[in-house]
Amino acid sequence: MTKIAVIGVGHMGSAIIKGLVKSSPDNIIIGENPTNPRVNDLAQQLGFDLIDNLLDLNNLKPDIVILTTPAPLTLQVAKGLDLDKKTIIISAAAGVSYEDLHTTLPNNPVVRIIPNIPVSINSGTIGLFLPEDMESDIKVEIEDFLAQLGDIITVKEDQLSIVGTIAGCGPAFVDVFLDALGDAGVLNGLSRSVANKLAASMVKGSSSLAYDSPLAPAQLRDQVCSPGGTTIKGVVDLEKNGFRYSIISAINKANEN
Repeated sequence: MTKIAVIGVGHMGSAIIKGLVKSSPDNIIIGENPTNPRVNDLAQQLGFDLIDNLLDLNNLKPDIVILTTPAPLTLQVAKGLDLDKKTIIISAAAGVSYEDLHTTLPNNPVVRIIPNIPVSINSGTIGLFLPEDMESDIKVEIEDFLAQLGDIITVKEDQLSIVGTIAGCGPAFVDVFLDALGDAGVLNGLSRSVANKLAASMVKGSSSLAYDSPLAPAQLRDQVCSPGGTTIKGVVDLEKNGFRYSIISAINKANEN
């Protein structure tokens, strides 16, 4: 049985806890957060333990600690941790470097992640930075643990920002796309509920195919575009209206510091 503590039960902390509750029912899950009615209700709903101070957390001796605190508070929180040297620290705080975390917690294995909200249903995309000098068995343990929350994309630390932008902002962009597809369905006679379900199902299947296929997205697109067919006409209209450029521009804008 593994004891997992999530410090900071905001949007991301809540999402991670939801995913852990679903995938790790036999483990002990602890949330640490200042007293908050929303968090109290979530703890009752999901059945995880809730505490409101680091002293109690230290006394509980967790095996894994996940930091989902706001970046300006993260190092201050880390300084308050007094844990066994085997306790793994996973930081989901954007903008707090591995070097600063390791300096603050020199005796613990530390990694950085940038997850997205679908971790709540164990379908997240998780950017992961692992220090090169970390022992291989600890790396495997961390990867196995995170895999229960979704797909792991291991990158260099300076690439976490763009990974976080695509994985974190991308769902909102997809939601805009889904909404537009739904509107098109309604415009052409479908009910809103059917149009929305149709759009979501199509994106789910297409993304699963793209994830599992060795082909590039452009090659998958070409498989659907028959010469002179309806699909290529639609693709050309997307190009005419700057669809691809709009996506690239939106990612670049969201990734600005």
